[in-house]
Amino acid sequence: MLMTCEFAWLPTGVARDVQLEVHDGRIQSVSTGTKGERRKGLTLPGFANAHSHAFHRALRGRTHADRGSFWTWRDQMYHVASTLDPDSYYRLARAVYAEMALAGITTVGEFHYLHHAPGGVRYDDPNAMGHALIRAAHDAGIRITLIDTLYLTSTVDGAPLEGVQLRFGDGDAEAWAERVTGLTGTRIGAAVHSVRAVPPSQMQLVAEFDGPIHAHVSEQRAENEACQAVHHCSPVELLAERGVLQEGFTAVHATHLSKTDIDLLGTAYACFCPTTERDLGDGIGPARELANHGTKLTLGSDSHAVIDFFEEARALELNERLATEERGHFSGQELLTAATAHDSLGWTDTGTIATGQRADLVTVSLESIRTAGIDPAGILFAATNADITNVMCDGREIVRAGRHLSIDAPAELEQAICALF
Repeated sequence: MLMTCEFAWLPTGVARDVQLEVHDGRIQSVSTGTKGERRKGLTLPGFANAHSHAFHRALRGRTHADRGSFWTWRDQMYHVASTLDPDSYYRLARAVYAEMALAGITTVGEFHYLHHAPGGVRYDDPNAMGHALIRAAHDAGIRITLIDTLYLTSTVDGAPLEGVQLRFGDGDAEAWAERVTGLTGTRIGAAVHSVRAVPPSQMQLVAEFDGPIHAHVSEQRAENEACQAVHHCSPVELLAERGVLQEGFTAVHATHLSKTDIDLLGTAYACFCPTTERDLGDGIGPARELANHGTKLTLGSDSHAVIDFFEEARALELNERLATEERGHFSGQELLTAATAHDSLGWTDTGTIATGQRADLVTVSLESIRTAGIDPAGILFAATNADITNVMCDGREIVRAGRHLSIDAPAELEQAICALF
């Protein structure tokens, strides 16, 4: 197909009348012209949601009683985790991934730890829950990297899993690794859930995994304090010592870091989830300092308090402004790079509008009440997900005129979530 973008954000910046030739899911050429279907507005590369817990979407708007403490949130999260089975998880995730598609997300990294039936009993297909997530993403038309997560203990000092947590655990790393070999249908990653959930002696098989490796890192100060008390080091130091922190590793949240931690992360990835981090009261991570040290920044919607990558991207800058009382920490290009960085999920051929790249294209209206009259290069500070008109993933259009072409996301979300409460 041949299409002309009124404006497109190319690696060199925003350009006008950009003609794209798309064939077999890839961009065959990028030129100046006006031939083919015309897309009004600004066309961006598809967003990469580097950190998602699909089932947390059911919590939106439900965890703020008694002023919304972390504990009211966790109680509701455990309730949802206790009720899901492969069929209900598929229905929920399908709607969540459709919501992501509407928000311009073309790849999701699903940090998956809800593995088993109640009590930790394995389903006949030990990966039934993971396969439900893969099928849901395929139905929604987006790409998924399933980051299968090792989760063995409930505290840093090794207290056993109990209650609903039993659904998360495989017993030991060997059983986890054996189960993961049965996952098919997409790109697979691996994760240490956190230093709270995996003893150091059980981390090696994750460190040896051939694929993307992620871990929750220093999300809350209490995690750091417990790690210091038990292991006499920070979570980053422990992961580095055990070989988990390696080339291509992603530290999710990376909120409460020491200077030593920042040096150790080096050129790894740090995935910030600003809307979740503020929803849970976690704090503001050192995004600019990490970037200055060579760490590559990515973004995630995590618990889906909001699914809006314009909001996630500009929060990197706005959080720095709050923390430092100064403006001007990130350029628009830096924010877009963080929002479209697919590399930490194992996809290296998408994330820019360039010849040879996958045709993941998101078109944003410049005529809404939020975007009318703006400089297109300022889109990340003006638009919301409601301004997205068209989304293409691998050359296939999945959103047109602001509607998902195959899923009624609001109706399916309402039905899937209300069935859990």
